[in-house]
Amino acid sequence: MRYINELREGENVVGHYLCKSKQTLKSRAGKSYYSLKLQDKTGLLDGKVWDLNNEIKSFEENDFIKIDGTVLIYNNEPQINIRRIRKSLEGEYDPMDYIPSTEKDTEEMYKKLMGYINTISDKYINKLLVEIFENNKEVSANLKKHSAARTLHHGYLGGLLEHTLSVTEICDFMSGRYKRVNRDILICCAMLHDIGKIFELSQFPVNEYTDDGQLLGHIIIGAEMVHDAAAKIEGFPKELESIIKHCILAHHGEYEYGSPELPKTIEAFILHCADNMDAKVKAIEEAIDADSTQGKWVGYNKMMQRNIRKTEY
Repeated sequence: MRYINELREGENVVGHYLCKSKQTLKSRAGKSYYSLKLQDKTGLLDGKVWDLNNEIKSFEENDFIKIDGTVLIYNNEPQINIRRIRKSLEGEYDPMDYIPSTEKDTEEMYKKLMGYINTISDKYINKLLVEIFENNKEVSANLKKHSAARTLHHGYLGGLLEHTLSVTEICDFMSGRYKRVNRDILICCAMLHDIGKIFELSQFPVNEYTDDGQLLGHIIIGAEMVHDAAAKIEGFPKELESIIKHCILAHHGEYEYGSPELPKTIEAFILHCADNMDAKVKAIEEAIDADSTQGKWVGYNKMMQRNIRKTEY
């Protein structure tokens, strides 16, 4: 098969892709057309079906489809003009070719992340992490294979684990650089800051928001998970529970970015900075990796709200 990151302008493509999204829109002339998002393990591609004729067979979102079209560049982004579509038949595709996944070793990352629990000296925090990461079977079963986002950053199999470990390692580094930082609290909150995403997003290949993801969001879900786990630990200090929940509630940093609270402790602020840095640097990395155009400039990145340049010197 031809992977999305291999496609080039002007190329004719006949192949199977996952239809990630399907919209029926109208052109300026009032003619209906389909706007699609096609996915394989290397990324997403915009697809347009301008002529809804008999060559466009019935299909829905999250179907595997066989398409025939031509690649073009629109607004500096690759797009495919599709002439024919039909649903893919069983055996014509390997589902694993359509699930993006981390390039890193998930077992090694998981071992490193869980190893941080043994570095926590506070008995209550240690028990809290064991309760959530080991005793909660939904967490232990899904952490290795969950994504950290739909599209913005780490939106692939194992992305949540990769992002969580990276943020935890950054926080571990920062914890010894400043006075007044409680390392146990900071490491705990780094490990837990996005844990609610296991319940916010569905599994691949769908990777869409669940009802709780839409109604509550991962920040509130994560804070509730801390409350429920702390309730199972005899004598867990209420003040400590509030401090940990605050870090989770404040880790997006600003109200405009969906943060219910602003960071009001040194640990909460360090966590916000670590999370923000890892997410944005990863977004730049992914933009560079996905770029198929010539030259040093990748183009405008929506998350970063700026043009991105490759550091080619």
